[in-house]
Amino acid sequence: MYAVVDIETTGGSPRSEKITEIAIFIYDGEKIVDEFVSLINPEKPIPYFISALTGITNEMVADAPRFYEIAKRIVEMTEDKIFVAHNVTFDYKFIRSEFKSLGFDFSRNNLCTLQLTRKLFPGHHSYSLGNICKELDIRIKNRHRAAGDAYATVKLLEILIKKCRDEGTEDLITVSARPTLKNLHPLLDLNMLNNLPEEAGVYYFRNERNQIIYIGKSKNIRQRILSHLSNNGSKRAIELKESITCIDFEVTGSELVALLIESSEIKKHSPPFNRAQKKKVMHYGLYSFKDASGYINLTIEQTANRINDTPYTCFQNLTDAKASLSRLAERYWLCQKLCGLYETEDACFHYEIRQCNGACIGKESPGVYNNRVTKAIGTFYYDNRNFLIIDQGRNKAERSVIRIENGKYIGFGYLNIEESYLQIDSLLDCIKIFEDNKDIHQIIKTYLNHNHVEKIIRY
Repeated sequence: MYAVVDIETTGGSPRSEKITEIAIFIYDGEKIVDEFVSLINPEKPIPYFISALTGITNEMVADAPRFYEIAKRIVEMTEDKIFVAHNVTFDYKFIRSEFKSLGFDFSRNNLCTLQLTRKLFPGHHSYSLGNICKELDIRIKNRHRAAGDAYATVKLLEILIKKCRDEGTEDLITVSARPTLKNLHPLLDLNMLNNLPEEAGVYYFRNERNQIIYIGKSKNIRQRILSHLSNNGSKRAIELKESITCIDFEVTGSELVALLIESSEIKKHSPPFNRAQKKKVMHYGLYSFKDASGYINLTIEQTANRINDTPYTCFQNLTDAKASLSRLAERYWLCQKLCGLYETEDACFHYEIRQCNGACIGKESPGVYNNRVTKAIGTFYYDNRNFLIIDQGRNKAERSVIRIENGKYIGFGYLNIEESYLQIDSLLDCIKIFEDNKDIHQIIKTYLNHNHVEKIIRY
């Protein structure tokens, strides 16, 4: 599966310039199965010569979403897919830079149609998207706009895939996007990589003394492990992959179960590379405080700076945190200024468009406003102290079951749906007991607030 991407920007350097438009087409090798196109407010002026080239003006992006508001959609659409673009380095670096500013490490296997076209169609004078599409009789509608260029890249990819198949090199596309595996321990059997499942679960890295040195979880075990083995981005990442001699994994089916196992196993084994990673990765929490005027303010802060305070919910990165708080503000008519989403000395933007009742300028009383904030915060608490979370199992005939009783985490198990599925006694009997702790509850609450599960049964 391919995520074919094109962006327009305010300039050529990802260090100083920003994205103004993005288009993503999900291509399954035969047809487009999903797409996303959006202008982006770059939060800086677009130079005149860029507007002349792309047709994108400052007025067009004034009301467009900022990057952090669509970042989650980008992550979800490109996850477990090959990132494809014409001159992929340009698009990939810009998107990575935008995510880096939000505290998120965006990493995808990528494929450059420019480089692959040079390899499969040698001898052309120019391989720019416009020129090579003209040579190959691909029509580009709206050149230098993200959707037009991305769609043309899809058509080019179609031709490249057909060329590979016609010449009996059907795997060339996949091989070109495969990560380069080097600097690995000589004892690591690379043949076992072929048996890695593309399913949710937990994985373990061991060293030559058979000690667990890292534990992780992923919705796609194979994809995540390959990303570790191809990661040359830091000294620590290289040190980790050079130490791996054996890889174990456990398929869970449910991502939530994988999160619970990962947390429990890290506490049990204290792998050295997990400890180092936890110090570096920024985790964020949602907190509140009451200002001098009596209004409850919501704030996103790094949990490392609030170790004595329990957040209402946690996020892996700033992108998800801001997106979640924005949705909460819209749902409960909370003030952007009092949620830390809009910096101003006056009224927030939502007040200007009549989506805020004016708490930002004292027009709405603290008592009335705080009542809505309290309701919003209440969404992060369990609404029942006794319930079962039913989610995906390790195969189609199975479901995972997580049990909370009297507000306490009891454990999880698996049940064959052909045998007593949804009979409460069978659901309770399949549970294996696990340790209850604060981190486990934070994982469950956060997951339920940001993801869908198959069913929740209250009893």
